[in-house]
Amino acid sequence: MPVSVDYNALADEAFRLELRHWIEANYPEEKRSPPRRLLYREIEDWFQALSKQGWLAPNWPVEHGGMGLGPSKYVIYVEEMERHGCARLPDHAIQMVGPLLIKYGDDWQKAHFLPRILTGEDIWCQGYSEPNAGSDLASLRTEAVKDGDDYIVNGQKIWTTLAHSASWIFMLVRTDKAAARPQQGISFLLASLETKGVTVRPITNLKGDQDFCEVFFDDVRVPTKNLVGVENQGWSMAKALLGFERIFLGTPRLPGYSLNRLQLLCEQLGAFDDPAVLDQFTRHRLDVRDLTAAFEGYIDHIRKGGSVGPDVSALKIWATEVNQQITETMIEVAGELGGFREDVRAGNAEVDVMSEFLRARTSTIYGGSNEIQRGIIAKNVLGLPS
Repeated sequence: MPVSVDYNALADEAFRLELRHWIEANYPEEKRSPPRRLLYREIEDWFQALSKQGWLAPNWPVEHGGMGLGPSKYVIYVEEMERHGCARLPDHAIQMVGPLLIKYGDDWQKAHFLPRILTGEDIWCQGYSEPNAGSDLASLRTEAVKDGDDYIVNGQKIWTTLAHSASWIFMLVRTDKAAARPQQGISFLLASLETKGVTVRPITNLKGDQDFCEVFFDDVRVPTKNLVGVENQGWSMAKALLGFERIFLGTPRLPGYSLNRLQLLCEQLGAFDDPAVLDQFTRHRLDVRDLTAAFEGYIDHIRKGGSVGPDVSALKIWATEVNQQITETMIEVAGELGGFREDVRAGNAEVDVMSEFLRARTSTIYGGSNEIQRGIIAKNVLGLPS
């Protein structure tokens, strides 16, 4: 399919089939349904195939190199990637900083960074959380002091996903320590991780993988032209980006993957012969379908020019907790084998039961813990007192 096609003008089924056939012909079979997040070097061939096809950024406008998909087409895109077990890309730039630059970046930033994102020349990570500023992000202390045409950055970020595979970081820094409120005096800055004074240290998780990192900044010089928006007014952009993040953390992708693995496990072990297991699986499947409908509604709202409100926190809660419930059922179905770290051998398949269970525990924490999300809904949607 040529890049110039108006995908939204295609019938949904025609788009689905074209996408499905291309994925089947081009996705590396040996990388189907990996048990962990892959680094860029491990998934570069697929990244570059999508880039050359023009299918890397489904949610970007066409004029910036994206597919410009409407909500129904975007959901199909997610579903087909999930159906084939495509690994999640290092997608912080595609899903987060790219849309933010399109909306808030100056002409130079758009012209410089957006093409490099689409070619994979720059791989990005997100620098928000700090040791004492996780869910309470406004208390961050990483500082950027202006010195001529540079900022000098000192501080630490933590739980920085795939930073050891990235070349750039978008981060929140404090540029005015005397601001009256903690949300004031924060700026949005872009920095190369190859700059002198930057140290990246991976963190090993319970599964033995290294998805997260600490990032240290010691007198790191960052050009002032890498400031996005207005100095000391980065909090509004940060909230917008968190809204984008919570939408995409609320996609049916993760629970859909877990549901597929549960179905495979049940089929191979004959567990569907048990009416109780079949009933539980049906409940999970309906939950994922309901989530998909809600997700499509949020995407439709954004495509029509709407903004992301605090109610989007419900999407993140919904997706991550449904995913946890599915992985708990996987453990039950696997029986005693579900307690092992290794994949469960079930008939002709291997299913990453414990990997999915452990991954589902962390999903309710990153992107703002679900307890914080409930507080946001209570205060800003339901109007309850703090």
